[in-house]
Amino acid sequence: MRSEITTPEVLPEERVSDAALRPSRLDEFVGQAKVKESLQIAIDAAKQRQEPLDHALFFGPPGLGKTTLAMLMARELGVDIRVTSGPVLERPGDLVGMLTTLKPGDILFIDEIHRLRPALEEFLYPAMEEFRVDVRIADGPHAQTLPMRLERFTLIGATTRFGLLTPPMRARFGLVERLSYYPPDDLAQIITRSAGILGVQADAAGVAEIARRSRGTPRVANRLLKRVRDYAQVRAGGKITAAVALEALKRLDVDEFGLDDMDARILRTIIEQFEGGPVGIQTIAAAVGEDPGTLEEVYEPFLMQQGFLARTPRGRCATPGAYRHFGYPPPTSVNTGDQPSML
Repeated sequence: MRSEITTPEVLPEERVSDAALRPSRLDEFVGQAKVKESLQIAIDAAKQRQEPLDHALFFGPPGLGKTTLAMLMARELGVDIRVTSGPVLERPGDLVGMLTTLKPGDILFIDEIHRLRPALEEFLYPAMEEFRVDVRIADGPHAQTLPMRLERFTLIGATTRFGLLTPPMRARFGLVERLSYYPPDDLAQIITRSAGILGVQADAAGVAEIARRSRGTPRVANRLLKRVRDYAQVRAGGKITAAVALEALKRLDVDEFGLDDMDARILRTIIEQFEGGPVGIQTIAAAVGEDPGTLEEVYEPFLMQQGFLARTPRGRCATPGAYRHFGYPPPTSVNTGDQPSML
């Protein structure tokens, strides 16, 4: 089992790394204004009452700042945070070891919480509601359980698949916040800040070009900034301008809409091999050589937001906008999915 204990002081601004690019205070977090306001009110109220924060759940596409928000909440509250993820928790004992070491008010952050095993999810219910766990101390017909009290803690869960959480689990979170894709202006602020930390010269036009192609996602924006920085350093005297960003992103196969090579393969496959759809996600995954879950969690949300992909009752369909983007004549009528699909 892998997990880590992180204190509010661990966000090393002096070290140029992904962690260093994270904001160190909640008021430095760019974007998600409604989410930030809701969290700040909840944090201030909990501090005034001197009580642990309610359990919180963040959901939305990957790379939007769910983990960062959890760490900033720990810093605002002045408590420690323990970080783990659903796939690495295998047995109730894994949770017991973490829960029993939490101090009053500490935060347990579980990423990909929708991937918790059912037995572990049920094990968490009394921990979240009554701050106790039942530890089995024997097996077989004489099995016994020993109740153990826990300190009042806060569970923060993060998921990209909100619909896969069971209703009982969703109901146990007092704060439920959805994170949305970022507009280019917010991404430009993030890129400008990151460029300063990385010591990169970038003008406003160069920053805007990277922001426009960052898929509405801060994680992608920072990744593209680093790759454009490399190109600027080697080929353009170290400064990122619009022309430098354009050339660097072209070499990375990132087009003007932020579509990368896999996005293009998905859409071209639907158009060229399956006549625009409808076609099932398993068939698309096999055709492009990618995991179906990755397609659903990482690629589909952005393609749908950009108007290039539609989900229908029978499968996925390429939209007229996707046809035009790749230079194909749009179909005379949009497929609504009434035809049989290849599942």
